Amino acid sequence: MKKLLMAVLLLAGSLTASAQYVPSPENLRAREEFSRHRLGIFLHWGIYSTYAQGEWYLSTHQLDPDAYMDAAAGFCPSRFDAAAWARAFRESGAGYVTLTSRHHDGFSMFRTAQTPFNIVDATPYGRDVLGELTEAVKAEGLRMQYYYSLIDWLRPDYPKGHSGIRKDESQADYDHYFDFEKAQVKELLEQYHPGALWFDGSWDHENDTEPFDWRLEELYAFIHAIDPACLVGNNHHQAALEGEDFQMFERDLPGENTAGFSPNSVVSTTLPLEMCQTMNGAWGYSIQDQNYKSVKELIHLLVRAAAKGSNLLVNIGPQADGTLPATALDRLKGIGQWMKTYSGTVDGTTATGLPEQPWGVSTRNAGSLFLHILNAGALPSNGKQAQLVIPFDGKIAAARDYASGASLPWKLSKDGFLSVTLPRPDTEAIDTVIEIILK
Repeated sequence: MKKLLMAVLLLAGSLTASAQYVPSPENLRAREEFSRHRLGIFLHWGIYSTYAQGEWYLSTHQLDPDAYMDAAAGFCPSRFDAAAWARAFRESGAGYVTLTSRHHDGFSMFRTAQTPFNIVDATPYGRDVLGELTEAVKAEGLRMQYYYSLIDWLRPDYPKGHSGIRKDESQADYDHYFDFEKAQVKELLEQYHPGALWFDGSWDHENDTEPFDWRLEELYAFIHAIDPACLVGNNHHQAALEGEDFQMFERDLPGENTAGFSPNSVVSTTLPLEMCQTMNGAWGYSIQDQNYKSVKELIHLLVRAAAKGSNLLVNIGPQADGTLPATALDRLKGIGQWMKTYSGTVDGTTATGLPEQPWGVSTRNAGSLFLHILNAGALPSNGKQAQLVIPFDGKIAAARDYASGASLPWKLSKDGFLSVTLPRPDTEAIDTVIEIILK
């Protein structure tokens, strides 16, 4: 009898250990909504903005922890206007916003009972900016999501990783820290109801001699138990893990590794995808970093992301006074002007399977194939007309210039190639879109 009981217990334990995460119907609907809007706005904002040296200033300059925490007393974003921010995001054509609720410095940008080191209790401003922005963003019809750092450079219970600054590790206690982390996550879920939680920092212990147990599956299950619809993603620079609802890529399109953050990342074929990129070079506000990408560059990045079935989460570092940099607002306006005409060629679309071509990329929805000519000079041309040729297996009703609606001559060859004749494309245009209407 004892042997039978032991066998049953072992079998039960094995089944529990191997149980796979099954997303709820609400979660699957949230994933569809997440992928429907290809543009998101990322906001890296915290007391580091008072230094105007980027979000890693505490670590890179090995600042005194106590002095840094005292800097919260000087953080007063008196010009913050949540409604104006949300309106600018909506007018850009974005579908969602992701704000840093807490970055690696441990400062919380929301009302929390877990630590006094937060914008309500530690600053003269005394207002819950996360709550205000969440309300304003949702009022504009956009989804609100939160970034949350898994690491903390200042809390003594967090075991120091390679990016840390403390020298005394005597109080390190990850179990205690994990309880704090879960309590804050619970506050975010129950007080603000985000559409997704965007985790970061698990790379902090990648150089440890023994694997560090972040207890991620436990954290993910905790989140889904509170809000099954809340999407979970993690910027861990590897293949998606059990319990995650979307896969993210830092500074790179899915499947690429130009930034060096995704050397072994396998692109999921089942989860929504998202790449994040800065407008300039830094994530947090940096007064010396004025090297902003042009409107054309940002739109090309958005289109190329959509062509891979991915969202683009484009980052802005707000200033300490609560305003968005003027250049960032200019870029949002430019993207918004393009989106007024062309949002239908990226939002609600999927990848086509056609690799990126010298002339550009393609996206599609149920009724149309969109050919995005990003480099018109790469098309064969006789000076008056250009020819665009792609492999194609299907039936076509018509071809037209998407912006003007003008019909275009096309031919489908017996060996499976579609040829579209175009007036000589404008080489200065940001994106000339050809719509192939499918039967």
